[in-house]
Amino acid sequence: MKKLIYILLALLSIHQLGKAQLLKEKHTFSRADTLRGTLSPLRSCYDINYYHLDLKVDIDQKFISGSNEFRFTATQDFNKLQFDLFANLKVEKVIYKNQELPFTREFNAIFVTFPSNIKKGSKESFTVFYSGNPIIAKTPPWDGGFIFSKDKSGNPWVSMACQGLGASSWWPTKDHQSDEVDSMMISISVPKGLQEVSNGRLKSIVEKPDGYTQYNWFVSNPINNYNVALYIGKYAHWRDEFPGEKGKLSIDYWALKEDSVKARPHWDADVKPMLKSFEYWFGPYPFYEDGYKLVQAPHLGMEHQSAVAYGNQFKQGYLGKDLSGSGWGLKFDFITIHESGHEWFGNNITSKDIADMWIHESFTNYSETLFTESTQGKKAGSDYVIGIRKAIANDIPIIGIYGVNHEGSGDMYYKGANMVHTIRQLINDDEKFRGILRGLNKTFYHKTVTTEEIENYIAKQSGLKLKKVFDQYLRTIMVPVLEYKIEGNKLTYRWTETVKDFDMPVKVSLKPGQFSFIYPTTKWKTIRLTTGVNQANFQVDPNFYIKTKNIL
Repeated sequence: MKKLIYILLALLSIHQLGKAQLLKEKHTFSRADTLRGTLSPLRSCYDINYYHLDLKVDIDQKFISGSNEFRFTATQDFNKLQFDLFANLKVEKVIYKNQELPFTREFNAIFVTFPSNIKKGSKESFTVFYSGNPIIAKTPPWDGGFIFSKDKSGNPWVSMACQGLGASSWWPTKDHQSDEVDSMMISISVPKGLQEVSNGRLKSIVEKPDGYTQYNWFVSNPINNYNVALYIGKYAHWRDEFPGEKGKLSIDYWALKEDSVKARPHWDADVKPMLKSFEYWFGPYPFYEDGYKLVQAPHLGMEHQSAVAYGNQFKQGYLGKDLSGSGWGLKFDFITIHESGHEWFGNNITSKDIADMWIHESFTNYSETLFTESTQGKKAGSDYVIGIRKAIANDIPIIGIYGVNHEGSGDMYYKGANMVHTIRQLINDDEKFRGILRGLNKTFYHKTVTTEEIENYIAKQSGLKLKKVFDQYLRTIMVPVLEYKIEGNKLTYRWTETVKDFDMPVKVSLKPGQFSFIYPTTKWKTIRLTTGVNQANFQVDPNFYIKTKNIL
């Protein structure tokens, strides 16, 4: 989401963009990057089963304090492990079986030593107590961190956004996407008179003797740690339900009290049509047990699982703008649709390494196209996805560098969506394409995955050889160029600007008003055209994300 917002800000010429550090491509990596990004033996030695995050938020002092319990299963024998917490937050103690464990810190990594070997297969737990002033986001959610804000009435309005920055910026965790906790209790204590919203189901509200109120939320499904969220403010709450594929899905809306009157009709217009569209294309909503929530946040938006952050000012499009230039982008609220799409891609299916974030963003960006198609028709969807191509930079490859917490290009959004759209054209069967999208969410339900797993699944289910297609769009910055010339009734053509042996089929107008497949390679081929096709009216199907060059 964060990288997407950088691109959107560039499109809208928002001045804060120049301050965004992540726009600068890293060329070297530090020891700290490796500690954060590598699944080392000190991390892979244990599998997280359960967290209980118990946190008190002192809004006046911008201070947090509390604990997190780690319950885990040992995957091998070990006596030392790594968890993560940013260095500006103090680890006060680590408790294991009623005794304090020794620990050391290196940058944002904490290393804990146990008094004896933890045996493979054993289930153990320890609790980390910590406190401090968390990083404050300067331009949330773009640079990440806590947001201590106020609503228009002057009431406290607090949240956080940490994708990319890392969940360990505000709570102790195993900060690697490959290991999602199976379930989690989130207990957040806030000053009395304020409401607090987190992921999952609200289990209890406890009045504390110190003037704080504790809200206890239980997440019963696996969750990646950057999705763990809190929202604090003066909220209005109302509930609805959606008759989904797995039964009744609860819908909970949380808007600021002062905005609830305009929030109700605005959210009603999109949420149920979105759920209907995405269940059709992707399969059942992945978190029925935890419900679906849309929560107004003091930042633009984030895909927090079962508690989607919303900050689009109750406008159509992206803050009132159509990012596609097609007109269709103003038919829906961009943040509601995009961030909810992540419930399937990003939250249900999560990449093991942040380098493979295209799995989250390319399919989710394409969800906007599919929603447009569901509500406005197939041509409208095609116009939308073709329109967003103007945002493609082709600066660096979409896939990042593994093991160092490194994302690839922001092209994972718009270029990635157009790659998915191009593959859809190659499949040339919308029911099969829909089956693949639904199959991805069923096969990799609540799992972490690699690029290779996603590529192989799509190739196998489609029956197509797609390796060169994925290599071209994910691993290079080249857009394939179809060079062609028409001489009389003969069409001569080939691919250039491609990976070696690129041979992707493409549709062209071999007959007037009709697109048919041709099968270019990097070597010249010639075929005959039917009467009526000439230089003036020859076309390439615009649904393919390629370039063309008439060499005559």
